[in-house]
Amino acid sequence: MTNSLILAEDTLPLEKGNLPLLPLPYDLVWSIVCFVLILWLFWKFVLPKFQEVLSEREDRIEGGIQRAEAAQSEAKAALQKYNDQLAEARAAAARIRDEARADGQKIVADMKTEATEESNRIIAQGEKQLAAQRDAVVADLRKDMGQNSVDLAEKLLGSHLSDDAKRAETVDSFLSSLDDIPAGK
Repeated sequence: MTNSLILAEDTLPLEKGNLPLLPLPYDLVWSIVCFVLILWLFWKFVLPKFQEVLSEREDRIEGGIQRAEAAQSEAKAALQKYNDQLAEARAAAARIRDEARADGQKIVADMKTEATEESNRIIAQGEKQLAAQRDAVVADLRKDMGQNSVDLAEKLLGSHLSDDAKRAETVDSFLSSLDDIPAGK
């Protein structure tokens, strides 16, 4: 192992004033020249392209923000328009509903009026029929009572009332006496 250390020491050029951590001056010069050349190439070609990409990206982002703001304002306008249309539709529905209620009430009132008129007409017709039937019954009863009174008078008098004038006079006097009797008796 000591032999290898000696060999390693022989390979390193140690000169006076040369420190092992500092590079030699020709290495420093060539490193600076390469660095400047790379810096110039970077500054001339890479950095403008990088700036162009960054500005394009910035434009896209700003354009996207503007488009998003425009879309948001359009959405707000559409929402407002939708809300206005919804309010109009609700008002129209309320108006139609009120008109339908009014029409329904009018129809019900018309039907009630029509039913009342029909009922009154039927009642009036029934009363007319009842009066006609009553008159017919009264006429039949008068005729029957007149005949019965003639028969009864013939039986009581024992004579035959063949004369029409006498018969009519007897029937009329009997019926007039019946008209004078109150209805409850």
